[in-house]
Amino acid sequence: MFQRILALLVARNREFYRDSAGLIWNIAMPVMMIVAFAFIFGGGPEDLFKVGVLGDADAAADASGFLATPHLTFVPMDDEPAAVTKIARHQLDLLLDLRAPGGAITGYWVNPKSPNGDVTERLLLGAFARAGAPPPQRHPAAGEALSYADWALPGVLAMNVMFSSLWGVGWVVVRYRKNGVLRRLKATPLRPLEFLSAQVLSRLMVVMASSTVVYLGALAILDFPMRGSYSALVLTYVAGALCMISLGLLVAARLRTEELADGLLNLMSWPMLLLSGVWFSMEGTSRAAQWLSELMPLTHLVDAARAIMIDGAGVLDVLPQLGLLLALAALLLAVAARVFRWE
Repeated sequence: MFQRILALLVARNREFYRDSAGLIWNIAMPVMMIVAFAFIFGGGPEDLFKVGVLGDADAAADASGFLATPHLTFVPMDDEPAAVTKIARHQLDLLLDLRAPGGAITGYWVNPKSPNGDVTERLLLGAFARAGAPPPQRHPAAGEALSYADWALPGVLAMNVMFSSLWGVGWVVVRYRKNGVLRRLKATPLRPLEFLSAQVLSRLMVVMASSTVVYLGALAILDFPMRGSYSALVLTYVAGALCMISLGLLVAARLRTEELADGLLNLMSWPMLLLSGVWFSMEGTSRAAQWLSELMPLTHLVDAARAIMIDGAGVLDVLPQLGLLLALAALLLAVAARVFRWE
């Protein structure tokens, strides 16, 4: 009995290390994950407070010296109403107005109920007092704090869509090819685009049904905000699912082993998971990380879902994200059908 077990053990180990692609991904993926974390969080210790800035902080004439205060993260902001909303929700501790000629601090917004906002405001006023300058104009922005669970839920739902879409078609189609199912389908009049379209529609139904169950389960447990329209939310997740399913089909268009497919899907999904704002905001991260984030479809899915659920956006407000996701889905599906092979 032990000889038979040993023989199977040796055979299985040989099967693993002879599959060079799978072996490479098992070694390379952890290394790439460490590099990715170092890329995102390699800026040293995290600062204590986050301050939004309207205007150019680099060119500001700050006589008080507040902009040189250590342990503060200064986040450039372009949209004043959106930035003030972040103050009201405790997502920013302070918001500075540097848009006056010369770049001086002429005003600031703070939430009176925010403990971090109170400390940051005291630092600001202390800097002006030490410089002997009159304090800038104070603008209160009252509002209740947005909990982390409320903020993260749209991203968690998008993450579920991503994983279910990528592995639900990418891994399965490769298994079909390995087991000879696709070879038998090749003998039929079925064309690659027809086969892939059926995979897309089938997986879309499964993804949306599972996402609905997850949403209803979260609704029963958490009291999270849903300020936008459900039609906009459904369209957003449908567009995101179509894009992710098409990406999974492109990965599986020519691969022969599940191990290689699993490695490639991990290579695509984990950077999106880290850089798309699912678990933490990309504000305050490096410009390179933010630029890479904008290239990832999951970012636009998360941003659109978060705008609908938290900010009350409608279909027209998220139309750019919907258009981009649907255009990417069509492009990826067309390329997948072009390069697809049955064997």
